[in-house]
Amino acid sequence: MSQVQASAAAPQTAGKWKPEIIVFCCNYCAYAAADLAGARRMQYPPNVRVIHVPCTGKIEREHILASFEKGIDGVLVAGCLEGGCHFIEGNLRAKRRTEQLRDMLDEIGVGRERLRMVNLSAAMAPTFVQRVNEIVQTIEGLGPNPLRAHDAPA
Repeated sequence: MSQVQASAAAPQTAGKWKPEIIVFCCNYCAYAAADLAGARRMQYPPNVRVIHVPCTGKIEREHILASFEKGIDGVLVAGCLEGGCHFIEGNLRAKRRTEQLRDMLDEIGVGRERLRMVNLSAAMAPTFVQRVNEIVQTIEGLGPNPLRAHDAPA
């Protein structure tokens, strides 16, 4: 998780806080949609980091929780369309885990809205950008992750 560690400091633009977002993208669909968005020069905020994973079903709870512990403000899990997972039911496992983690985030005071899961096909670049922008707007409304160390060096 070195990418998570490297991006845990809050990005600053002229003194204004910008949320730090991680998007875990499955190889076959969501990452392909993100790549297509890039090829089409579609824009989304630069404070969003895409992490390429083989399948959303391989993302363990610990990966997501570690992201929040390190100060990441929001996490989006982007997988294949339901019924279209290349690993048969990996995205269904990820959906169950994500819902369990959303409940846990509410219980510990971080907030369930900081974690979302979406299902995309490889051709859904506009939807990928839309979902990324939606979570960024949500997190901007929520403010910084309450687990973020306020006195951490940038």
